[in-house]
Amino acid sequence: MTTPTALIPAQAAARLDDYTVIDVRTPGEYASGHLPGAHNIPLDHLHTALPALKAAASRSNLLMVCASGNRSTTACTELAAADIPATTLTGGTTAWAGEGHTLQRPENSRAVWPMERQVRLAAGALVLLGLAAGTRWRPARWLSAAIGGGLIFSAATNTCGMAAALAKLPHNQPRTTDLHATLQALQD
Repeated sequence: MTTPTALIPAQAAARLDDYTVIDVRTPGEYASGHLPGAHNIPLDHLHTALPALKAAASRSNLLMVCASGNRSTTACTELAAADIPATTLTGGTTAWAGEGHTLQRPENSRAVWPMERQVRLAAGALVLLGLAAGTRWRPARWLSAAIGGGLIFSAATNTCGMAAALAKLPHNQPRTTDLHATLQALQD
């Protein structure tokens, strides 16, 4: 098993041509802006992509990227378990753009909110719904309590069940043809 490593954006920018960049965010997040030349393989499809990633890693180093570095670190751990060496971008595309590096956007793509923003909207809306419905039917306030408890659990475990659920929405799913083409490109 290999040990995942990390690069800060300045290091990655200086050596970007040495890497095959894999963006593990949802397709919608990827469309909102990604590192130049990045391939999109959502984290929940990573297991399917292992053979293609192993082939790509045999030709060049893999740089795993997400919005903040959490999902890419998870991806690196999963790849390390499969003996595929990979590096994560510390701070993700947020830090990359924050340091003034450019992000590419696919032509004719519709930008989707980052997953963190989608989670904040869904959680806030559910809390308000629980409170508003609770004025007529008191047990509805438990919805707000459940969302609050879920947010605490999410912070304590550094996982997010709501993000996992939102990632399954159609706008966050890769089109099968896109994922297949990405995997084919990594195999070649």
